[in-house]
Amino acid sequence: MGIFCINHCSLNPQNFLLRTVQEKEIMATFLGSESPWTGGKRSSRNIIAKITHSQIAGQGFSRGTQLPEALLQERDKRAKWHGIPELLQKLHESSHPNSDLSHTHSVLKELSSLLSMEAMSFVTEDRKSAQESTFPNTYTFDLFGGVDLLVEILMRPTLTMQKKKPQMNDDLVKDCLSVLYNCCICTEGVTKSLAARDDFVLFLFTLMTNKKTFLQTATLIEDILGVKKDMIQLEGIPNLSGLVQSFDQQQLANFCRILSVTISEPDVRNDDKHTLLAKNAQQKRNASPSRAEVNQVTLLNIPGFIERLCKLATRKVSEATGASNFLQELEDWYTWLDNALVLDALMQMATEEAEHSSTESSDESSMATSPLRHRLPQSMKIVHEIMYKVEVLYVLCVLLMGRQRNQVHKMLAEFRLIPGLNNLFDKLIWRKYTSSDHVVHGQNENCDCSPEISFKIQFLRLLQSFSDHHENKYLLLNSQELNELSAISLKANIPEVEALVNTDRSLVCDGKKGLLTRLLAVMKREPPDSSFRFWQARAVESFLRGATSYADQMFLLKRGLLEHILFCIIDSGCKSRDVLQSYFDLLGELMKFNIDAFKRFNKYVSTDDKFQTFMTQINSSLVDSNMLVRCIVLSLDRFESQTEDVKVVEVLSECCLLSYMARVENRLSFLFRLVNVINVQTLTQENVSCLNTSLVVLMLARRRGKLPFYLNTLREKEYAEKYPGCLLNNFHNLLRFWQRHYLNKDKDSTCLENSSCIPFDYWKETVSVLLVSDRTSLCAIASYIDEPFMDLDRDLLED
Repeated sequence: MGIFCINHCSLNPQNFLLRTVQEKEIMATFLGSESPWTGGKRSSRNIIAKITHSQIAGQGFSRGTQLPEALLQERDKRAKWHGIPELLQKLHESSHPNSDLSHTHSVLKELSSLLSMEAMSFVTEDRKSAQESTFPNTYTFDLFGGVDLLVEILMRPTLTMQKKKPQMNDDLVKDCLSVLYNCCICTEGVTKSLAARDDFVLFLFTLMTNKKTFLQTATLIEDILGVKKDMIQLEGIPNLSGLVQSFDQQQLANFCRILSVTISEPDVRNDDKHTLLAKNAQQKRNASPSRAEVNQVTLLNIPGFIERLCKLATRKVSEATGASNFLQELEDWYTWLDNALVLDALMQMATEEAEHSSTESSDESSMATSPLRHRLPQSMKIVHEIMYKVEVLYVLCVLLMGRQRNQVHKMLAEFRLIPGLNNLFDKLIWRKYTSSDHVVHGQNENCDCSPEISFKIQFLRLLQSFSDHHENKYLLLNSQELNELSAISLKANIPEVEALVNTDRSLVCDGKKGLLTRLLAVMKREPPDSSFRFWQARAVESFLRGATSYADQMFLLKRGLLEHILFCIIDSGCKSRDVLQSYFDLLGELMKFNIDAFKRFNKYVSTDDKFQTFMTQINSSLVDSNMLVRCIVLSLDRFESQTEDVKVVEVLSECCLLSYMARVENRLSFLFRLVNVINVQTLTQENVSCLNTSLVVLMLARRRGKLPFYLNTLREKEYAEKYPGCLLNNFHNLLRFWQRHYLNKDKDSTCLENSSCIPFDYWKETVSVLLVSDRTSLCAIASYIDEPFMDLDRDLLED
């Protein structure tokens, strides 16, 4: 490799040591009487002298363009630098303080033309990996200090001591930002180096006050924050409140894309970090609020912020575009329009072209009447609005899941977010002509997909967060549907739920159907393996979660939800584990303690083949189906205490599902597998429910005085499987973890109590009884582990 093949680690000429005879000959051309550094005058400081001087004085080159012009020209021909180093020299010389920046701009435009095509190829050719051979011009630009020079030019007005700050031309600022963005996407390491400069990142936010440079600034900030090692603190942005309040609705929507990076907890990719053991340890280490949580509070303190987001999320869009060709147009465009910022730029160009063409004659404006020009602005307008709403709904969803949830809930209700979304449901959120045979992604909301799909999933995630364990869930209904709930309670001779009574009728949905009812209708039309089913089921399940409400269950049963779920599990051929898990969870909430639901179940599952198919689905993955198993066990226990009710006795005797679970050997089989499928090291938020379901089985056995029988059966099963002590030691460790995890978390303990109707004190008592060290106690796990196998996994639980 020749001495002038410079890389990022060798900008300093001390590293350009002579390695070959050819290189020495090249260098010798600069030892003559005239030096290119002195304008043709003799100088004793040729390049060798400069290197030697820098070694002695420590004053080496700070950028590659300080190399002699003749040397750069000589090497340019061989390296095919396309004159970029020379142009950077001109850019540096023309951009000194108090210089005429018009010449600077003309040089930058020349540079930009050399770089823009590489950036376009990156966007349109599946985003190839950034490397020197792929994008040589951008690589050369960064290599010779172009990125640092542009940062210096942009920030120069902030460094002056003058009272009147010099103003830079908007077009020059835009071109500087565009070139920096091109370098970020085409050259590895540029984005990270910019992200490491906190002063520059905060400075970029000040450029967002100028509408002419907003798009370029927002695009660059988004790219930088995406790789920034430490999350930025929003309170550090100068006058953030004033900045946000100065945004128009379009700017605010795009700003939400930037905010999403600052209010979401960093995604930890190492699966080990997702275990509850690791999360608990991390919470102990970081007792104070995270930066994301602090940033959420900062946003909520901005006057009018949530209200404006609600208006953005619910504003209507023109429906001028025909249904027949919209979907195809959307597919043509979304493959490379990856965010609303890019689309904003295109919309701006389309508008300018349209205005220009309107002043021309019909002969001169043939482009304006082309099919593309005729249809694009209409479809783009809808896609544009969809992209805005994706960003806004994401921010609202994150805030709903944060520590200020109740404050956010109150504001979303006050600003009528739910009624507004209900009014958009048929015309925008779930239009009838949306393709049903689309292959859509799973539950990873960050995957690459069309704006249409992203919008629907963000909408469903918002509904899930809004309804989950909160009394505001009844805002998803309209007044007639609320009256229907009241009538169901009255007919069943049970009191109305307090949250229903307290619902402000002026804030509920308008129209003939509420949002929940509309969701049920589209849910039934989804293809079997559509991943929309996963999110739809999660949203409906969240409406049922918490303390079991008979009226809520009957409201959904009357709309055929149970039969739809059973069709999907038994008859549809659905293979998606995610979708099946969501349907098992929803079915559990729908049927829990509801004798009418079990009667409906038995009517649908009317043959042995159907029942066997259903049980095969349950048994294929207990991690997915254990919440349904818990529901059946709890319901059976309650029904068996209501034998004075003729209806209950009838269903108990006829229902194949209840009869199956009534057999003790089947309950014990579930218990054995539930304990066996998890251990402390693999417990996550997903599978910890298996531990709680096994506890429910044992708590109900303890109530009936059968706990010793269950524990002894587990011991016998261990010996039969020829690994004595393994299962019970594992269960002992799991219960020790359970104590540490749940006795310090109010929300989780409340959820356990509400979902099981078993007082949390009884949960704690049962765990304590099971963990007693007295080997004479018949209810202690220790009594059923033989001495040689005792504490087999003692060290696995971290202290």
